[in-house]
Amino acid sequence: MVWNGTLRLMTVSTVKASSRASAWDTVRGKPGRDGQDFEASFIRLLDKVTNGSRIEINQTGTVLFYQPGLLNGGSVEHDCNTQRSVGYYLEALLMLAPFMKTPLKATLRGVTNDPIDPTVDMLKTTALPLMKKFGIDGEGFDLKVVKRGMAPGGGGEVFFSCPVRRTIKPVQLTDPGKIKRIRGVAYSVRVSPQMANRLVDSARGVLNQFIPDIYIHTDHMKGAHSGKSPGFGLTLVAETLNGSFLSAEMSSTPQGQGDPSLPEDLGRNCAMLLLEEVYRGGCVDSSNQSLALLLMTLGQQDVSKVLLGPLSPYTIEFLRHIRDFFQIMFKLDVQKPSEDERKGGEKVLMTCVGVGYSNINKTLK
Repeated sequence: MVWNGTLRLMTVSTVKASSRASAWDTVRGKPGRDGQDFEASFIRLLDKVTNGSRIEINQTGTVLFYQPGLLNGGSVEHDCNTQRSVGYYLEALLMLAPFMKTPLKATLRGVTNDPIDPTVDMLKTTALPLMKKFGIDGEGFDLKVVKRGMAPGGGGEVFFSCPVRRTIKPVQLTDPGKIKRIRGVAYSVRVSPQMANRLVDSARGVLNQFIPDIYIHTDHMKGAHSGKSPGFGLTLVAETLNGSFLSAEMSSTPQGQGDPSLPEDLGRNCAMLLLEEVYRGGCVDSSNQSLALLLMTLGQQDVSKVLLGPLSPYTIEFLRHIRDFFQIMFKLDVQKPSEDERKGGEKVLMTCVGVGYSNINKTLK
């Protein structure tokens, strides 16, 4: 298994630490052992969606032996540890859900938005459209926020459902096209609703200089749907002419941790992050590079091509995992745009032949 928010399918491995766990430790300034609670919660979630998994952890909690069982699916409820957001757990479910025995219907509770992991809003607007390009689509394919919960208290609830697929189709995503519109959501809980409006105004102040078609929805949840901690944040998504989605997001500083955030600064910085993501370019944004590469690997025995921006350190480590467990090597072609094209920074064209993975639970009728 891969221990950084994703899974190495159908293998046995001994794992010592996750790259994302070390990222958490760096942010919090704590030694590695303090991050065990959310990792244990992640293992419990895997146990719920599989049948016959074998898990052994040594006495010091530094070595994990994991022998995967069959991906079962069905209705699952899980209370996620509030050290990490629901997005940390959802990343793994997005990669596993299409290969379940029965369609997955998962209800996850905890922190829906924090400054560390991908938020539910971003995964909904970028990861789901990406999976649809690989043929993972259907009436039951949905991700919605029932209750919103900010760090550190949490109290949010998310519902994720995904149909099963027998195979993944290869893709050719080589031309992202130009940006045609920008959408987003500004959310606020247990603070004044005016916070979301201030986020929208500051973000539009930056983005209106480049494109007129901008709509940012404000989402203010009250009462039982607002979680246990105050906070606010912004998620922005730029859509291209060819149906690619590039995203950026920022959340306010969790209550009691560090200096408080100003909505004007957060909105402006988030808009600048989106412009940086557009400059990086590619058909997949930096937060979903690993998901695209895994689906390319598991596709049919045909050539898949995806144009990416500069590879993130997380993606580079993920490529090493793919090489170790699937014996798949990607061909990387670095493309440098000429100065007159104005197409941003260097791009990387990723090419591979899929392993022809087939869902053993899905029989042809």
